[in-house]
Amino acid sequence: MTTENAPLTVDVIRSLPKVVLHDHLDGGLRPATILELAADVGHQLPAGDAEALGAWFAESADSGSLVRYLETFDHTIAVMQTPAALARVAREAVLDLARDGVVYAEQRWAPEQHLQRGLTLQETVDAVQSGIEQGVAEAAAEGRTIRVGQLVTAMRHADRWQEIAELAVANRANGVVGFDIAGAEDGFPPSRHAEIWRYLADQNFPVTIHAGEAAGPESIAEAVHLGQASRIGHGVRIVEDITFDPEFPHSAEGESGTAALGLLAHWVRDHQVPLELCPSSNVQTGAATSVADHPITRLKELDFAVTLNTDNRLMSRTTMTQEMALLVEHAGWTIDDLADVTMTAAWSAFVHHDERRALVDDVILPGYQEVQGAQL
Repeated sequence: MTTENAPLTVDVIRSLPKVVLHDHLDGGLRPATILELAADVGHQLPAGDAEALGAWFAESADSGSLVRYLETFDHTIAVMQTPAALARVAREAVLDLARDGVVYAEQRWAPEQHLQRGLTLQETVDAVQSGIEQGVAEAAAEGRTIRVGQLVTAMRHADRWQEIAELAVANRANGVVGFDIAGAEDGFPPSRHAEIWRYLADQNFPVTIHAGEAAGPESIAEAVHLGQASRIGHGVRIVEDITFDPEFPHSAEGESGTAALGLLAHWVRDHQVPLELCPSSNVQTGAATSVADHPITRLKELDFAVTLNTDNRLMSRTTMTQEMALLVEHAGWTIDDLADVTMTAAWSAFVHHDERRALVDDVILPGYQEVQGAQL
């Protein structure tokens, strides 16, 4: 589509309505909050002030290794072991997202990692939901509207998948909108506990699976076929099943002949399986070389169902505004591109169709039209 675009300054981008489907609750804490919570529980941190601590998280995550990236979570998880701490982190996450223009978000986290001080799994879910509701109410008092759902996650290396899946299903009326597996991807495939995917399907419960980040197309194949995933967490390595013409992506429309798709890539595109891509994070973990060369742009031009996400705002020192601004600056994205990925994300949210329609028609489209000054 062609529109008369407004200059895409950071302030303009910040004003746009945004949807984030891949944002980890334990990866988005405020450094100042970590310091206060750590002092309460006597947890030793690698830095003593908020600025230095924030820098430590970013530098440690910027190693090119997913394993080392995941080690940074030892500190955030350590301070999220009480109902008050969980509620505070969730409340602040909602407020930070809303202030960045996010109107719909799904916060993923693993309840099994928050039991060190005696909480039950159900108590952790209740605490996070309480914080989310507080955050939504405080955002409303600031004149901001946001809806947030929980994505309950099982850790791949543990053996609690069935228990966590049942916890997620039991809380579908208590703010939980979907199920995920996360953690060390390579060596811990969906087939590790194949039976839970049938259970979740029988319960008509939405699933997204981390795949195609630390492992290749075979991981994505298991996620969509065995795991019956409605979305793929990351999925950036689907490009390994695509052969690109040397001139691509100079062809902006992605015409026939610019890329040859393998059978899996065809499947993912044909079925419009949403990819929860996270440019800054993918560069940090070595799944992409730079934002400019990140496959998100090529995949979008080839009509894959691309969504844009933050992954871990603390570790990547990022926001949705920042992710959008980086793509505008380094990959030539336009406001039409930003509108497309936002609407794709809204249509891929784990809420019912009529709710997605209202989100698109009542919030996303008017927000972009106001900036563009033209009909999309």
